[in-house]
Amino acid sequence: MLEWPNGTGLPTGWRAGTQEAPFPMAERVFIGVAWPYPNGPLHIGHIAGCYLPADIFARYHRLAGNDVLMVSGSDQHGTPITVLAEREGMAPAAIAGRYHASFLESWEQLGISFDLYTSTGTENHARTAQEIFLRLLEHDFIYTATTTLPFCENDKRFLPDRYINGTCPHCGFSDARGDECDSCGRPLDPFELRDPRCQFCGSAPVGRDSEHFFLRLSAFADELYAWAKEQRHWRPSVYNFTLRYLEDGLRDRAITRDIEWGLPIPVPGYENKRLYIWFENIIGYLSASKEWAQRQGQPERWRGFWEGGQARSYYFIGKDNLFFHTLQWPAELMGFGGLNLPYDVPANEFLNLEGRPLSTSRGWAVWVPEYLSRFQPDPLRYYLSAIMPEAADTDFSWEEFVRRNNDELVATYGNLAHRLLTFTYRNFEGAVPLYGAFGPEEETLIERCRATLDAVGHSLSRCRFREALRAAMELAHEGNRYLDTKAPWRTIRTDRAATAITLGAGLSAVNALKVALAPFLPFSSDRLQTLLGFSRPLAPGDWRFEPIPPGQRLPEPQPLFAKLDDAIVEEERQRLGQIASPS
Repeated sequence: MLEWPNGTGLPTGWRAGTQEAPFPMAERVFIGVAWPYPNGPLHIGHIAGCYLPADIFARYHRLAGNDVLMVSGSDQHGTPITVLAEREGMAPAAIAGRYHASFLESWEQLGISFDLYTSTGTENHARTAQEIFLRLLEHDFIYTATTTLPFCENDKRFLPDRYINGTCPHCGFSDARGDECDSCGRPLDPFELRDPRCQFCGSAPVGRDSEHFFLRLSAFADELYAWAKEQRHWRPSVYNFTLRYLEDGLRDRAITRDIEWGLPIPVPGYENKRLYIWFENIIGYLSASKEWAQRQGQPERWRGFWEGGQARSYYFIGKDNLFFHTLQWPAELMGFGGLNLPYDVPANEFLNLEGRPLSTSRGWAVWVPEYLSRFQPDPLRYYLSAIMPEAADTDFSWEEFVRRNNDELVATYGNLAHRLLTFTYRNFEGAVPLYGAFGPEEETLIERCRATLDAVGHSLSRCRFREALRAAMELAHEGNRYLDTKAPWRTIRTDRAATAITLGAGLSAVNALKVALAPFLPFSSDRLQTLLGFSRPLAPGDWRFEPIPPGQRLPEPQPLFAKLDDAIVEEERQRLGQIASPS
């Protein structure tokens, strides 16, 4: 049986009398993160939507000592890539390669800690997707049928879903795509659109017959409903969307397209067609796991995350991709057989920017490479965590970004750490003092440290990231109150022993904050680990509270965060709309 990091045999945060532990005795955690189209740079909406929450979740579970696998990759076969390739007169592979490289750089600089970030362009992915296709075909969950598809008579070609725009029949959004509405998130069929138009020439497409393969989703309706009904731990928006869709009736969906760019269909006679991306890209979670295992030199290790129910699978996505992750992917897994179904799909809502929806075409976005060229990653991670759109759309404001950096990171957390480290370094010869037994006030603070780690872990295990961050920052406020009350800058002149106890307790609180905030602020937590005198970085199993060791040598203190000038608010607002994504 797995021993939990707190050494009790029970998970951190569990209390007797509750209905369930936050992560009851699971040995492995699989984390699949949405596969972005490499057709433009990443922006903060992508990060807040799924990549940051996934990384926070993964970092917490690694620190807690769990076996974690987090994977994703670039979805290079999507029509957004072919649209841009046609506009720029380039091969789709060149476009995908350009932005895939940009993504890798952004992940590293922002601290998104994938175990593997790959792409749908690998031979391994093609082999895995085609294997699932053939198994479903063998079991009669895939069949052929002639269907009427949009055809542009002006351009003389079938139009993939994303080549068509029109008005959503559900919400009236005037620029919905042929596969999905960006406004209401409903998956669409191109012929459902009102006033459809070809994205390139603007002409209205006509219907023309073509034979395609269909996924028999209707065959899974009852099994999916019974399974989804039991997922009461899902966020209400995810649970209600899934049940509502099933109650409306699940229809079979075409899973091939008349297009040249994509994975070949492994059946003779269909050489001019390709697998639909929303059939094969979600298989990327499995293919990436296999690729990761191969790279580890343990080619069968992926099975521990996918078979036998020994792992819990979490899929971090935006709300616009719910259908494919709570309905279509589970159906594909059910049809294939023997693979774990999703445990949770903690989809986030949308992030707006300065009171308006993000718009890549209009440049109304904060591009990650642009941000990282001027600012540090942790302030962005902190602010996006504080306003994460978990239950409703939220708004990014440059004014609030600066305020939270200055008032919370600099003046609250950073100030507590820097005051304690600087005062200790100057007055106790560059080392943690040999402090004596804690008094009642110190014991209260120490108990608060333990309770904070419990509370933060409890919230993170349930994907409640804003709640977890608030709990951690409350400890920072408590540490500042304690320090102001004890006033070591006064007692140092009259009672060095009492001052040593104050500093020992205060630095112990900072040591707890370092751990509690590490999933959110990995760069500053690593720096703080060094500033507190530890010779090794934070490692798996370190999700625990320990008082600061007496006598530990300290390096010369440095501030954790830099105050931002209020002038950057207007400067950054002026940049909005000036740099549009090439997509």
